[in-house]
Amino acid sequence: MCSNYRVIEQEGRAKIKAWTKGVPFEERAQQQLSNIASMQLIHSHIAVMPDVHLGKGATIGSVIPSVDAVIPAAVGVDIGCGMVATKTTLSANQLPDNLAGIRHAFEAAVPHGRTGGKGKARDRGAWNNIPDVVAEEWKKLEVRFDKICEKHPAIRKSNHVKHLGTMGTGNHFLELCLDENDAVWLMLHSGSRGAGNRIGTYFIELAKKEMQRHQINLPDVDLAYLREGSDYFDDYVEAVEWAQDFAEKNRQIMMFNALSALKKLIPVDFSTAELAVNCHHNYISREHHFGRDCYVTRKGALRAEKGEMGIIPGNMGARSFIVRGLGNPESFNSCSHGAGRVMSRTQAKKIYSIDDHIAATQGVECRKDESVIDEIPYAYKNIDRVMEAQKDLVEIVYTLKQIICVKG
Repeated sequence: MCSNYRVIEQEGRAKIKAWTKGVPFEERAQQQLSNIASMQLIHSHIAVMPDVHLGKGATIGSVIPSVDAVIPAAVGVDIGCGMVATKTTLSANQLPDNLAGIRHAFEAAVPHGRTGGKGKARDRGAWNNIPDVVAEEWKKLEVRFDKICEKHPAIRKSNHVKHLGTMGTGNHFLELCLDENDAVWLMLHSGSRGAGNRIGTYFIELAKKEMQRHQINLPDVDLAYLREGSDYFDDYVEAVEWAQDFAEKNRQIMMFNALSALKKLIPVDFSTAELAVNCHHNYISREHHFGRDCYVTRKGALRAEKGEMGIIPGNMGARSFIVRGLGNPESFNSCSHGAGRVMSRTQAKKIYSIDDHIAATQGVECRKDESVIDEIPYAYKNIDRVMEAQKDLVEIVYTLKQIICVKG
């Protein structure tokens, strides 16, 4: 079988195996990956997914295996960011012709976005009065959080319980979708919110200080790492694992609240069907690859073990996919986490107008205003080409098309 990736080799660096046939692969992202590949802690090679694009410190759409060390900036500040999707027993013909009411109900049930300006007392993207379901779930997370904060008090100064069950901003979203058989799905994208951001930012700075203390020169200061056995390594891994659990619970609460809102509006008794998927795509995992135990950092990449279910979203005007992993060892059993951007948010706002956004999201009940132009579908790669580039990593089980989209 012919391999579906290309190999980039540079002397003194780990190999880069890139699943980028037929999709854009910007030079700055390639240089960023080359910087990472020059580090001695990299094990075997770096795998690059077809949604690859430039990130801060580490490249989005990359899978970085490391031995005896982790790079906090490679995980980033949205620790545990990921997707959840649930199939319902509803069908398209049971939905109202006008979907605006459902969108507004979703927007009311799931806090999203952010009120402009720091220090605002009432942030529309956070809970002002903590609901009982959130308070109960927070109790299950609080003991471990307190333990982390005892050692690192600065982490406590974060929106933790206020952000549990909230969406956030940027490319985070909640969608109502139809599959090929007109079955109705709910799907959403979010992560560990303010608590994860605080943990990520805090340990990135500690890693930089460690590099300075040991006089270690790096190709990029954001590639500062923590060595196993060092002062902060175990604390970081513990905090990341907690943030990943927070993120998973965050998505579960939002899904529960969105389904509850939908049930109030649909005069049909329905339930969730046999399939629900909840998966991270910004995280660290202890795994065994190519003869060694290592830490695998998936930065905007999804684990795709053989038979494992995952979610690959397109954009707010394109199809998304429920997939089953093929367990390709060369990708460290991984696949893309989405379509991947082809331009920055700033560029998108400069290039495109509200009319462009309306045209690109035709047939989707969503906001059509200036505040979401940075998420215009044209700012993303073609999802069909992305899926073609990784056909040896996953197989498509369901194809979803959104009919409602709520953006963060």
